[in-house]
Parts: sequence; structure tokens; C-alpha cells
Amino acid sequence: MAIPWAVSLSTSRFFPTRSAILRRQTSPCSATATMSTAGEQNTSDTAHLDTIFKQKKALRLVVKRDLKSMDPTLRSEEDEAIQRIVMEAPWFKACKGLCAYISCSALREVDTSRILSHILSSHSEMRKKLFVPRVEDRNRNMRMLNISSTEDLIANSMNILEPAPLDAEGNEREDVLFANEPVDLLILPGLAFDKAGRRLGRGGGYYDTFLSRYQELAEKRNWKQPLKVALSYSVQIVDEGTIPLTPNDVLVDALVSPSGVIPISPAALEFCQ
Repeated sequence: MAIPWAVSLSTSRFFPTRSAILRRQTSPCSATATMSTAGEQNTSDTAHLDTIFKQKKALRLVVKRDLKSMDPTLRSEEDEAIQRIVMEAPWFKACKGLCAYISCSALREVDTSRILSHILSSHSEMRKKLFVPRVEDRNRNMRMLNISSTEDLIANSMNILEPAPLDAEGNEREDVLFANEPVDLLILPGLAFDKAGRRLGRGGGYYDTFLSRYQELAEKRNWKQPLKVALSYSVQIVDEGTIPLTPNDVLVDALVSPSGVIPISPAALEFCQ
């Protein structure tokens, strides 16, 4: 699926080089001109971001249309294939802790119910530690909380299952951002993906914000970065260059489609050798 007018966004447009900063500092007499130039640059950057957001919005409409028209039988077959591939993958079998989304059929997300059931039904000594998302507000704040049973889940105002903030004993659930041990794997949703690792979300920014926070935490604690794996129906994989990027967008390491695992990053290629 190609959107001919989509463009990539270079972060160099938003972050001045060291030489550019030095040039600005060496000419105090040109302060007015510098301010004018900076203002023009900010206006240009804002306009460029506006273009990016419009392109993303248009692409979301295209993918949502394709997902809506997807044959239910095909969807079911792809759900089964994707989940089987995940559970048979060496990176899934090896992981001791992971974050995974709870699929919502109304959003036409790839089903994760079999994956989650597999984790939660495992024997306690073999069970992976599972964290699932809970949206806290409209300001991109999403927590990943530990659950040990499907009974730990409640429906939110949008009828999407998420963990209750307290467990049955009234204790706060463990938040992955405050956990003493790292997770090895992040299973992610999205609307569209390409084979270069670009991911198009639904526009809320919740996952990109969470991913950035966890990456910073892992770096600070000298943990190995978790493998970021997105699940995708066939119709959600688009041509490279179709998904425009902003500096806040986080790339995924691998895709799982009905046809198999698509490794992207060196970390994913290492697992798939």
C-alpha cells in the first residue's frame, strides 16, 4: 500500500548542529537578524509537522478502511497464525518478563488472547511475568501493570479490558517502570507498519511515550533493551517510506505477520539466525 505524498522527517530539521550554534554566538550585532531567522525556522518546522500529522491522519483512514473490509474468516486465520508464530518464537520462549497489549476486537487489533492465556495458565515456576497496559489520562500517560489472572482485568469507559490498579488484597499492582528487574519483550499493537520498523499508532502517543520512558529506564539501570515486536495483519504492512516520522516516534525491532517473523533491528536479526 503506497501513499505517494508521504515523506520522511529528518530529525536534523529540529536539532541545530554545533557549528550552527557557534555561528549564532559569534555575531552579537546580528541578534535581531538571528531572532528573525529563528522565528522563520520555527514557523517552517511547525508547518512541516502539521504536514506530517495530516499525512498520518490520512493514512490512518486508509488502514482503518482496509481493516474494516477484511473478511472475518481471513482475520480469524491470521489471528491464529500470528499468535502461533509468537508462541513458537525463540525470543518468546526465552523471555522471563514481558509487556503485552490486551487486544480489542472493536479496534480490529491482532488478537492476543491465546498468547495471554498461554502465559497466565503456565505453571508458577515456569510462568513469565506479565505486564499489561492501563491508560491513566488523556495526556499520554499509560502504565504497564503486573497481572497473574484474567480476573485482574476490568472494562474501562471504552469497554477495553485493563488491569485494576489494586489487586484482590487491596495492594497496588507492580508497575514495570518501578520494577526491580527488566522485561525482555514488548508486544505492541499499531495501525500500520513497514519493514524498516516504522509504526503508525492511533494518534494518542501513549505507546511512544511509554517506550521512550522504558528505554531511558533501561539505559539508566544498565539493562539490556527489550525486544520491541509488533503484531500485524497482512493489510497493515505498507511500503517503506509510506509512514512519516517525527522525532518522538519509536521504531520496532521486528514484525510478526501471518507469513512469519520479519526481523528489522540487529537485536531481532540475532534472535532469528
